[in-house]
Amino acid sequence: MWDRERRSVAAVFATHGAASGTFASRLPWISDHLHLSAGKLGIALLMTSIGAITTMPFAGRAVARFGTGVTAWVLICAMLAAVVSTSWMPNLIALAACTAVSGAVAGTSDMAMNAQGILVEKRLGRSIMSGLHGSWSTGVLLAAMAGSLAAHQHIDARVHFAFAAVVLAVVVTWATRGFHTTSADVGLAAEAEEDVPLFVIPRGVILLIGLVGFCGIYAEVAAQDWSSVYMHRTLHGDEAEAAFTTGMFAFTMAAGRLSGDVVVGRLGATTTVRACGILGALGGVLVVAAQGPVPAIIGFMLIGVGVSVVVPLAFAAAGHAGTNPTMGVAGVATIAYGAGMAAPGMIGGIADLTSLRVAFCAVAVLAGMVALGGGLLGRNAPEGVHGVEGPRAAEAEALATEG
Repeated sequence: MWDRERRSVAAVFATHGAASGTFASRLPWISDHLHLSAGKLGIALLMTSIGAITTMPFAGRAVARFGTGVTAWVLICAMLAAVVSTSWMPNLIALAACTAVSGAVAGTSDMAMNAQGILVEKRLGRSIMSGLHGSWSTGVLLAAMAGSLAAHQHIDARVHFAFAAVVLAVVVTWATRGFHTTSADVGLAAEAEEDVPLFVIPRGVILLIGLVGFCGIYAEVAAQDWSSVYMHRTLHGDEAEAAFTTGMFAFTMAAGRLSGDVVVGRLGATTTVRACGILGALGGVLVVAAQGPVPAIIGFMLIGVGVSVVVPLAFAAAGHAGTNPTMGVAGVATIAYGAGMAAPGMIGGIADLTSLRVAFCAVAVLAGMVALGGGLLGRNAPEGVHGVEGPRAAEAEALATEG
């Protein structure tokens, strides 16, 4: 039964990613349609992250009251409606309001589906979080490819978004019916609901894990939201090439996450995160130095590999740190997704003052910082799930021998 539930959770992750990828793939259309500069587009994207980070700390209470399945279904459907609405907005102010709502529902639904994934991982007794996030990236990839095709065929984004929303709403409705979570599973029995914090503030090791996630998510959001704009404005590619660039970034990120559980199981979290951080930093340097589309696409692909396992490992470590996975995930997400809030505005602002090339220097630097945080994620990796390293490996082996 748990494998079936894993597939249901994976489908929800893919739907969430496809909604994000659909919006990101047509950002050049939205930008051109409203005649937005890089800085003004950055403001609209900044509102997405502000909406997310202001509501995610309340995710624990939402899941406590309604459960992971209902929370994910309602909020992802609302996210789809918000994505459709962005294509109809007449000016920057309306677009910013719409993206703020989109970020709010996307961020809270993100917490619900990650909490469900950690619960299923515990039941199965093996790593699945990287694979689930790989499903999210696969959703981004498929949506980006669809966006590239739609742009190539000169399909209006309003028509494209409406069609995608209907399809994804059907998928998420089917998938969330496969969730089997009780209040006891998340430590939120009715009599204990009043003990669930209304607002989760990250502290201690959760704060440190969140900082590593911050670096990874900054690079991820920057590449996902700005890769198409970078190709279109800096390297003068057409809309189809711009959407293709986003798709190739999503492809390598998806490949890294789908294979991440196996790689982390063999190499351990520390080695894997350090290697990915180095690749991400090299990708950022290549994007900054690129004078043509091919080197830039390769650079974005390396960034995709570099950020692939960071968020899944950070969420898993936080979710296994306590009895309530939603609290741990929400705590890490509160600080990690601050990067998502910072990235669009910082890149847009720096681009207005200098250029997008200069703005992407920060991506290279923060991807390198991910490599430095590999040891932290390794020390906090859950035993028997994401590779056990150092003294804890010996302890785990002894326990296994006794069993």
